[in-house]
Amino acid sequence: MSAQIALIDYGAGNLRSVANALAHLGIGFEITADPEAVLRADKVIFPGVGAAGSCMRELRARGLVEALRECRQPVLGICLGMQCLTEWSAEGEGVECLAMLPGRAVRLSGDVKVPQIGWNSVEQRQSDRLFDGIPSGERFYFLHSYQVETDREWVLAETDYGEWYPCAVRRENFWGVQFHLEKSGPLGLRVLENFVHRC
Repeated sequence: MSAQIALIDYGAGNLRSVANALAHLGIGFEITADPEAVLRADKVIFPGVGAAGSCMRELRARGLVEALRECRQPVLGICLGMQCLTEWSAEGEGVECLAMLPGRAVRLSGDVKVPQIGWNSVEQRQSDRLFDGIPSGERFYFLHSYQVETDREWVLAETDYGEWYPCAVRRENFWGVQFHLEKSGPLGLRVLENFVHRC
């Protein structure tokens, strides 16, 4: 029997593409903005496309900040969802985030085009069930302007875009991936399946 997934709806983001990926894998899920449904779920996915400020405003308005902070089941943040797991984002005038992961989200730096758009290799730094069956160095799809800065102990994988930065993290029951696993073909689906069935 498949785990029941709460797919967080905060009025924006790549919700439909993640939902389609879960449906393709035959994984049961509920799109929800209900804090109680989030807390009841076996696992939680926090997708994201857009701006940290508007995302955090909507999460607060829906009572989802408190719910996410109370989660004891596995939670996966995707792209902006990963960035919002940190303490603070440098977007705009600065945004207070969930503080489930020590660190912050800062704009991509160096002599690179921003946003980063396209495929890049993911170099694994620590073993984790999220990457079961996936060799280090495989390529995933990225679309973002900000990167996470955090302590190395939380970094599962990095990618090189002008400089190395974390593209997969884990702290306790919170995982995050900077790449869009729902747009990364069979390997992205494998990461999603690993989260649901192995994490």
